[in-house]
Amino acid sequence: MRLANVDGRAVLLTSDTTGVDVADLSDGRFGPEPGSVLEQWDDFREWANGADTAEAEQISFDRGLVGSPSPTPRQIVAIGLNYIDHAKESGLDVPTGLPPTFTKFVSALTGPDTTVTLPPDGATDWEVELVAVIGREAKNVSEDEAWDHVAGLTIGQDLSERKSQLAGPAPQFSLGKSFPGFAPVGPWLVTVDEVDSAGDKDDLALGCLVNGVTMQDGRTSNLIQSVPRLIAALSCTITLHPGDLLFTGTPAGVGAGRKPPRFLADGDQLRSWIEGLGEQHQTFVAG
Repeated sequence: MRLANVDGRAVLLTSDTTGVDVADLSDGRFGPEPGSVLEQWDDFREWANGADTAEAEQISFDRGLVGSPSPTPRQIVAIGLNYIDHAKESGLDVPTGLPPTFTKFVSALTGPDTTVTLPPDGATDWEVELVAVIGREAKNVSEDEAWDHVAGLTIGQDLSERKSQLAGPAPQFSLGKSFPGFAPVGPWLVTVDEVDSAGDKDDLALGCLVNGVTMQDGRTSNLIQSVPRLIAALSCTITLHPGDLLFTGTPAGVGAGRKPPRFLADGDQLRSWIEGLGEQHQTFVAG
């Protein structure tokens, strides 16, 4: 199942540009807001698995109307240095336990296809990431139970303004990664069972291109801490709520790790993709 946020309404997709309005199909039982669907995820999944979308009224939509599949998360949790090659290109030790954890503030959240204004005199970088959307409250869950708390997977860009992020005396990760538009997510949520039926949810190819040139090209099987391990570890400290977004880390190839460094500039086009989950697009303009 693929669930999209189309102009603020939950839509079950029947193709990349058509779908069925959840509130209409369920006679108001679920939706219309995507956030309310995630709050009732177990009941919604049971209903959706038996819903007849083939005979329902189809709506067509433009991608410009597609927002984050979880537009109102209580928390956006992000993980750093969760690929060995990225830790090495950053000149940092490979984490042995839970990698560095920070938040991207909700005000940075957008849909998948956006125009992003670059902070003046900054050094804005790209970081394509697998994002897990929480569908069931997770507190002190085991690694074996963790996938049961995930509604689905989607794509995120952990856009990062490196000057702000690394400013002393102590780094400001959360601020440097939370400028307006710095958390594009989408295009849609793909349920874990659908991802697994098409391949392997623990081994997805992902990458990004700037102006058509490949910058990142990795696989989620190279995560140091897998999605279930992250959820289990995080849930020992914080409660993860339905709709929360978990950015799981980025592979090598970021601009700061290049020699010389390469950062995003006015007019740059960024395309990010993950196998089976689609792609997203950002255009950058000078601030």
